[in-house]
Amino acid sequence: MKYKLFWAIVLIFSVVGCRQTEKKTEHEHEAHKFQYTAYSSAHELFAEADPFIAGESSNVLSHFSSLPDFKALEEGKITLTLTAGGSSVQQTLGKPDRKGIYSFDLKPVKAGKGSLKYELTNAKGEFTIEVPDVTVFASDEEADAAAEANKQSKTNTTTFTKEQSWKIDFNTGYPVMEPFGQVIKTTAQVDAAIGSESVVVAKTAGVVIINEELPAGKMVSKGEKLFTISGTGMAENNFSTKYSEAKSNFEKAKADLQRATELAKERIVSERELASYKNIFDNAKTVFDNLNSNFSASGQTVTSPASGYIRQLYVTNGSFVEAGQRVLTVSLNKSLTLHAEIPLKYAPLLTSVATAHIKDMSGRVFTLEQLNGKILSYGKAAGEDNYLLPVTLKIDNNGEFIPGGFVDLYLKALTSESSLVVPSTAIIEEQGNYFVWVQVNPELFEKREVKTGRTDGLNTEIINGISKAERIITRGAMLVKLAQSTGTLDAHSGHVH
Repeated sequence: MKYKLFWAIVLIFSVVGCRQTEKKTEHEHEAHKFQYTAYSSAHELFAEADPFIAGESSNVLSHFSSLPDFKALEEGKITLTLTAGGSSVQQTLGKPDRKGIYSFDLKPVKAGKGSLKYELTNAKGEFTIEVPDVTVFASDEEADAAAEANKQSKTNTTTFTKEQSWKIDFNTGYPVMEPFGQVIKTTAQVDAAIGSESVVVAKTAGVVIINEELPAGKMVSKGEKLFTISGTGMAENNFSTKYSEAKSNFEKAKADLQRATELAKERIVSERELASYKNIFDNAKTVFDNLNSNFSASGQTVTSPASGYIRQLYVTNGSFVEAGQRVLTVSLNKSLTLHAEIPLKYAPLLTSVATAHIKDMSGRVFTLEQLNGKILSYGKAAGEDNYLLPVTLKIDNNGEFIPGGFVDLYLKALTSESSLVVPSTAIIEEQGNYFVWVQVNPELFEKREVKTGRTDGLNTEIINGISKAERIITRGAMLVKLAQSTGTLDAHSGHVH
């Protein structure tokens, strides 16, 4: 019994030891992955490879993203060539193993310094991506030593796999040095530009008759009938009576002229009398045509003066209006003006303001050039009732702005001084501090605190914290932060090692 218990204990420790050895081997294998990153004008490559050892097969898991949208490469034939020690080996794959992922197996012949060369062919053309400074080792020990020496620090970093980034609006890029002058940030009110709205007035007194709903924002076409202003039954200014009278006079003058024309042929009516009949007809026709174009027997027919949308209806069904009263405004929805006011301290900068950025209420930012806009004027003196200077801009309406609303306005002054700037979407804020994600490799990002300066809505000045040689996340930074906060990131989610 004692011997059986002894051997059972030995067996348990043996099994546990084997499992620990297996786990250790797995971790060692994982730690010894070599990572390679390269870019071409059209693609990003991120490869994870087993150490290249002469005479041994190595797997090269290659992730391809199409630029500039950083989405997974979905199709294409790729040939991978490893050159080292004066010899080359290669493998060709006709399609990805999974969307964006190609898994190659190469067996280098000789040790030495070399390179990887990817040759891609697809519907968009032929492309080449090269990875220099690749080493083929002579032994496992050399590979282990090199792996330890090149081990990347993961302090304050977050893993965000290519499979995850392919699913979101994601992009990386370098900070740039460019002229970045003083920025005046203010709020501007959006109004319809002069000439881009048409106001319809009542041409006669009467009662408004609306047969269908005319809500603000409804699209209307030029000449479309909207409603009627009727004077029927009114003791004074009864336009139905005037219309009937003008129509009767026109028809009588027309008949008289036709009869006189026939009698003139037989010389019964003189040329002088015929001219008199024609004059009476012309006057009657002019009066009737004027009324008939805007009125009917029931009253004034109100039509849309242009194609656009109803900005405001000033009357209701059954209400009484006087001649000349405003009843409707139709917006042509083409041009808008932005009215802003800025403090007097910025007055010296106004002469150097050349362009602007406009941010709508949803957070989208447009340049003045994108909206075919221009700066119309700025105040040269403060008003009597305030100490602010007015600034007026004109832009095309791209459908994103609503007259009567407000936008954030960034007035940009010209400068010859360059600053380091990044897209504003690259910056994340935490309790008053600002950070960016610096790329260690395309799946590993370091959270780096930066000091920011001026911003124009699209770009932000970086005073210190990063250099122009460091690639950062420019779109998707907030989603990486949220993923980090959830603590659910899997460092190898979706990988097919």
